[in-house]
Amino acid sequence: MDAARPPGPRGHWLLGNVADYDRDRIAFLRRNHREHGDVFSFDGRTVLTADPRLAHQVLTATNRDYVTEPPPFAGGVAPREADETVRSWMRARRVLRPALTGAAAAAPDARTVAILDDVLGRTAGRESDVLPLMLDVTGRAVAGLCLGPDAAGVPELLAEVHAALLPFEEAALRLPAWLPLPRTRRFLRAHRRLTGTLTALITARRATAPGHFPLPGPQPRDLLGVLLGARPALSDGEVAAALWSVLVGGHGVPAAALTSLVRELALRPELAAALAAEAGPPEQAPRAMLPLAEAVVRETLRLTPPAWTMSRIARVPAGLGPWRLRPGDEVLCTPYLIHRDPRWWPRAEEFDPSRWRDARPAPGTYLPFGAGPRYCLGSAPALRQLTLAASRLAQRFRVEAPGAAAAAPAFSGRLAPAGLRAAFHPR
Repeated sequence: MDAARPPGPRGHWLLGNVADYDRDRIAFLRRNHREHGDVFSFDGRTVLTADPRLAHQVLTATNRDYVTEPPPFAGGVAPREADETVRSWMRARRVLRPALTGAAAAAPDARTVAILDDVLGRTAGRESDVLPLMLDVTGRAVAGLCLGPDAAGVPELLAEVHAALLPFEEAALRLPAWLPLPRTRRFLRAHRRLTGTLTALITARRATAPGHFPLPGPQPRDLLGVLLGARPALSDGEVAAALWSVLVGGHGVPAAALTSLVRELALRPELAAALAAEAGPPEQAPRAMLPLAEAVVRETLRLTPPAWTMSRIARVPAGLGPWRLRPGDEVLCTPYLIHRDPRWWPRAEEFDPSRWRDARPAPGTYLPFGAGPRYCLGSAPALRQLTLAASRLAQRFRVEAPGAAAAAPAFSGRLAPAGLRAAFHPR
């Protein structure tokens, strides 16, 4: 290996470290972190870092020295086109930010609780796979947030996209996009269906009364209305791309986090009882301030961050500590390792919500939503949604999951307990 590269495992002469990594991903990361330090090479083009300072450096230099990993089949694009894609997304982020922060983040509270009650209530206390239930909850919630009265059918399309993306998120070995694989065709079909639906909705909105579609009650306009009201105006393609990003990002990630929350509550009945006491009687509406529920969410995101690695690709020669990266080199920041490092977190492997009474994480040591200019746009509503859900779960349901302890987090795609099944008994 190039002397300028960080150390790393030698791997197989043909397959490199792919087989070893896929056999047990977290064991692979922990072993190499222990043997090679906070920065180590996976192969000739990929470097991993568990150094919070370097992770923060990489994430904050995104859009300048680094770009995010392209979606499947984005293909090779000219630098100028790639720059325009980034500028377009950042324009859309600036338009959407006021509708997703501050008081606006609390607007969907009643809808979130109603969806959770409906989805879990329909199980009637029967044992069910938890992740699909939570994907149903978050799919309906994010579709309503984005599209308001026009959300019908979109949660089902999101479920199709989620299933089509899983093989790509789980694969350590990237195959050429031109190979006519079944998973490729499946993803392209799902992509076309969701994009076509969004495009048709955008066209219909523009043809009637752009930007004036309030949701019932005190809620703000849906995000489609916000995007169509932007000045200077965004193109239909920019609006569709922004909606795609929010819909897909607001579907799988919070569903994985909710699944981890269910596991924690099932393992800790005394914690569930404390959350129920904080929430009040089951018939009581959700409270605005839920400090224990928020602490439980933050601690769950620390121990099981859904985005357990974050990929950035160097667009220019860049430094990573004492090493040099070439354009095209990939850096994987690893929140899972950082969040469990005893150098930054006392009793790092313990689930302890009380640490959040006084916790002020140093930059780079707590990354459930990333950092820098590509920090998760929906972090505020996501944290609030998860907090409300944790509180409501404890307030309205008794969670029973005999296999919770054995449902270890699956390190592929989004991090969530594998095969977790639970019964939600109404109180």
